[in-house]
Amino acid sequence: MKRSTFAMLTALVFTACTTAQLNQTMSEVNKALNTEKPLTTAEVGEGLKEALVKGISNGSDMASQLDGYFKNPKIKIPFPPDVKKVEDKLRQIGLGSEVDKFILTLNRGAEDAAKEAKPIFVNAIRQMTIQDAWSILRGSDNAATEYLKRTTSAQLREKFQPVIASSLSKVNATKYYSDLVTQYNRIPFVEKVNPDLNDYATTKAMDGLFLLIADEEKKIREDPVARTTELLKRVFGSKQ
Repeated sequence: MKRSTFAMLTALVFTACTTAQLNQTMSEVNKALNTEKPLTTAEVGEGLKEALVKGISNGSDMASQLDGYFKNPKIKIPFPPDVKKVEDKLRQIGLGSEVDKFILTLNRGAEDAAKEAKPIFVNAIRQMTIQDAWSILRGSDNAATEYLKRTTSAQLREKFQPVIASSLSKVNATKYYSDLVTQYNRIPFVEKVNPDLNDYATTKAMDGLFLLIADEEKKIREDPVARTTELLKRVFGSKQ
């Protein structure tokens, strides 16, 4: 592909364009490439959404597999840090194995909940407009991840909370944690902590999932050649 054609594509993606400008630039690119069937802005938008769906699916799948959280140091959920003194004390008196089981349960709950995330993310991407897609491409390195946070966080929390609550309740972790911090909060002059374990676990699970999605978004931006459909080949093939 000639350098001038690549320059046109770069300008198309990374500058604010009107619909007329987008169509004109796409027309010039198609002429330069001499493609059999001209690309349209709609096809480009759909191709970009397909790429995002693929990357987001990969992130969700990684989080939901066994040890997806527990053995990934980047997203592993630790004992709640605001009650770290409680953890330390339990380990000091010989209950370290119980603490470890508790941490494992937290992460198993997150892994179970992550299975509910994929269809929510895919639906959000499918509802994106062409303008949304262009804005994401022209945006920051985590523009797609931020878009998903804005459009899916409420739904994710609704899905995550009952799954995590169920997992924690199996071993009475929620009650055990609540009792511990309630006793701690009764100590005079200490800074109060949040006894809502489910809220903590849900928030950390969502944070970890979005971190993985941000990693996948980076891959898409740096190497958008993972095209598994004809549409992706046509759209991203024009950048070669």
